[in-house]
Amino acid sequence: MAKSAVLNSLELDDGSFGTVGREENHHDQRTDGKNKAGWLLLLFNISLTAIGTIGGPLLLRLYYVNGGNRKWLMSWLQTAGFPLLLFPLSILYLRHRSARPGVPFTAEPKLLLSSAAIGFLVGLNNFLYSLGLSYLPVSTSSLLFSTQLAFTAFFALIIVKQKFTPFSVNAVVLMTLGAILVGIRKSGDRPPAVSDTQYLLGFLMTLAAAALLGFTFPCIELAYAKAGAGAINFAVVLQFQLGVCFFATVFCTVGMLVNEDFGALAREASEFGLGESKYYFLLFFAGVVFQLIFVGAFGVIFCTSSLFAGVLNATLLPVTEVAGVLIYHERFTGEKGMALFLCLWGFASYFYGSYRNDQKKKPVVIDPSDLRIAHEEA
Repeated sequence: MAKSAVLNSLELDDGSFGTVGREENHHDQRTDGKNKAGWLLLLFNISLTAIGTIGGPLLLRLYYVNGGNRKWLMSWLQTAGFPLLLFPLSILYLRHRSARPGVPFTAEPKLLLSSAAIGFLVGLNNFLYSLGLSYLPVSTSSLLFSTQLAFTAFFALIIVKQKFTPFSVNAVVLMTLGAILVGIRKSGDRPPAVSDTQYLLGFLMTLAAAALLGFTFPCIELAYAKAGAGAINFAVVLQFQLGVCFFATVFCTVGMLVNEDFGALAREASEFGLGESKYYFLLFFAGVVFQLIFVGAFGVIFCTSSLFAGVLNATLLPVTEVAGVLIYHERFTGEKGMALFLCLWGFASYFYGSYRNDQKKKPVVIDPSDLRIAHEEA
C-alpha cells in the first residue's frame, strides 16, 4: 500500500513529488529519533543489569564469609527493594497525566495476574540461588549460573517460538561448555568449613536456580506478548516488575517467618564480622543493588528478547567470577580460565550474528527517479 501511494503521488507534478520527499525525510527523522531512544533505553537497562549482576553476588558472599547464615533473608533481600520502583513510577505517572489525560496508566489486570505467578517463581529462584552461593565461591557460582543461557534458549524455543541462527546456537553451546568445565573439578575450590556434601548441594541448587531463571525469562516475554504491543511501554514494564517483586517478597517473607529469621536479625548483627552497623548497611545496599538486576533484566526483555537477556546475564557472570577472584582471593584454575574464554567467545558470536541479521534487514533505499521511470514505462 505504501508503494502504491508513492506511485500515485508521482503522477502529479514535481512539486507534489517534492512534498512526498519532505514527508519521507520527516518520517525518517522521527524513525531515527525513536531508534536512538530505543538504543539509549537498552543501554540504560544493560548498565543496571551489569551493576546488579556483578555487585549482588559479591555482597551476598560478603554476608556469608562474615558469619551470616540466613538463606531466606538473602532471598528476601533480592526483591525487597521493590518500593524503590514507586519513585520512577510516580514521575512517569505525572508525565502521563499531563501528556495523555484520560488514557489509562495502569497495566492490564491479566498482566498483573501474570506478575503474581512469575513472582512466586522468582522467589523460589532467589532461595535456590542464595542457598547455592552460601556453599560455593562467587567465581564457581557465577560460572555455574551461566548455564541459565542453555535453559533460556530451550524454554524460549518452546514458549515463545524463538528463532535460532547458527551464531545463537554457537553462543549457547560455548557458554554451556564453559559451565561444564567448572564441574570437572567440583571440589577443587571448596571453601573452608564447607563439607563435600554441602558443596555438592550448592552445586545442584545453583544449577536448579539457573534452570528456573531460564524458564522465567521466556515467561516474562510471553506475558508481554499476550498483553499486546499497544499495552506495553516502559511504565507498564515497571508496574509488572513491581508486581513480580512484591509476590516474590511475599514468598520469601513466609520462608523467613517459618525459619524465624526476623527474630534472629539482632543477634546475627551483634555477631557479624564487620560490625553491627555495617551489617545493616550491607542488607540495605544489597536490596538496592539486587533491585537494579530486575529493573535491567525486565527492561532488556522489553527492548529485545528473553534470549538476549540470557546471553547478557551469561556474559556478565564471568566478569563476576573475575571480581570474586580479585576481591575474595578465590582460586582461578585453568578450568575457570577456559570457561571464561568460552563465555566471552559465545557472547561475541551472538552479537556478530545479531549484527549480520540487522544488516540483512536494512531497508533498500530506492532512487525516486527510478520509480518515475518505472511508472512512465508502465
